[in-house]
Amino acid sequence: MSGELLINVTPSETRVALIGNGVLQEVHVERESKRGLVGNIYLGKVIRVLPGMQAAFVDINLEKAAFLHAADINSKLITTTDDKNTSEQNSQQVPDIKSLVHEGQLIMVQVVKDPLGTKGARLTTDITIASRYLVLMPDSSHAGISQRIDDDKERHRLKNIVTPYCDDTHGFIVRTAAEGVGDEELKHDADFLRRLWLKVIERKKRRQTKKPIYQDLALAFRVIRDFVGIDLERIRIDSKLTYDELVEFTQEFVPELAKVMEYYPGERPIFDLFDVEQEIQRALHRKIDLKSGGSLIIDQTEAMTTIDINTGGFVGHRNLEETIFNTNIEATQSIARQLRLRNLGGIIIIDFIDMKNKEHRKRVLHSLEAALSKDNVKFNVHDFSPLGLVEMTRKRTRESLEHILCGECVVCHGRGQIKTVETVCFEILREIVRVKRAFDADKFIVYASFAVCESLINDEYHHLAELEVFIGKQIKVQTEPMYNQEQFDVVMM
Repeated sequence: MSGELLINVTPSETRVALIGNGVLQEVHVERESKRGLVGNIYLGKVIRVLPGMQAAFVDINLEKAAFLHAADINSKLITTTDDKNTSEQNSQQVPDIKSLVHEGQLIMVQVVKDPLGTKGARLTTDITIASRYLVLMPDSSHAGISQRIDDDKERHRLKNIVTPYCDDTHGFIVRTAAEGVGDEELKHDADFLRRLWLKVIERKKRRQTKKPIYQDLALAFRVIRDFVGIDLERIRIDSKLTYDELVEFTQEFVPELAKVMEYYPGERPIFDLFDVEQEIQRALHRKIDLKSGGSLIIDQTEAMTTIDINTGGFVGHRNLEETIFNTNIEATQSIARQLRLRNLGGIIIIDFIDMKNKEHRKRVLHSLEAALSKDNVKFNVHDFSPLGLVEMTRKRTRESLEHILCGECVVCHGRGQIKTVETVCFEILREIVRVKRAFDADKFIVYASFAVCESLINDEYHHLAELEVFIGKQIKVQTEPMYNQEQFDVVMM
């Protein structure tokens, strides 16, 4: 797929949009105050070991302690204080966490998942550092080749080039971008990564714990480095300073992209091109309309994301089964794009419209997998379940677009709904009775939103009058403009 990158830079935020075939495909947002942590290396301190969870919490100087599972600890890199546990470790698939780390221990770790919601960052001790063509694996000694390079002859050529660079303390993985690259470029990358690793070791020896001992590239540089397999026709940047830095970066590390770099000085905001701003706003909506008249309903929760497909106004031209099949096929393309655009990860449940025809189900599943194959993020799709649901997973390493751009609603507190005016009115009436029984008052004043006060004075007036007679006290209703629909106060006078 041919593509174009639009890079919007401000002092507080950097945004990158990938345009494919004239349509927005991906959005990456990085705020200076909340830079992504994935790839950062820290010298952390183990603050708690949890044998029941086979995990430990590690302080890396963030707001929340980071999480390190026993399966993510390379026992070769850990010096334990109990030598007799070594033989026990070798006989277990996942060693006992207590034999690997202990409270108070300093340990070098790398972030593999940013903090998500209430969860802290996920860590590993298997350190890797990426450059344009290679990934360095310290304390490894072998050369690996990206699975995305299919040609056996090319894989063999690359392995022959990279294997001599490996030794007892340095191993390398050849990235997809290295396909067709010569010996000189790979050697340059290997030397660069070795020098970088020496700096990391030096900072570790200085026991640098207040900040990362290695920090990954800023978003604009990282995206250019990582967007492999995409024929970028043009890269436009609206900041002259960032443009100059990126030109220098590409000339050194990605020379083939230097010629497509372009400074954008236009008066029209760069994200107004290709309707990017409006597409971002639409990506925050729960409902996505399909061209045929059908729609998707996307709900993102803590545990999973659910996607429901509806036919809506699409009535088709033949019969009901054909209408359902065509809607589901169209939905697969939209689902794949929305998952990528919104950066939705983890467990995803798709509720396609029920299809009786097994061949139709097979073709819908194939269409979904084909649409997802354009995504650079790893995914796994399962067959239709007995309930007619498709379960899939998509690797999640950073916050979704919604979590970056949105926060919890102060009115509904994340429920997605608010109480009706009628419900709030009845709550007020019950509160007046409760307060009357607990305290002695001459009269009551109710402060509430305009809509609730209007309902109490008009629709619920007979209930309010009956309550005044029942308690023998006057009840006054007063509008409080700053209150939302669920807020109210009952004041005694």
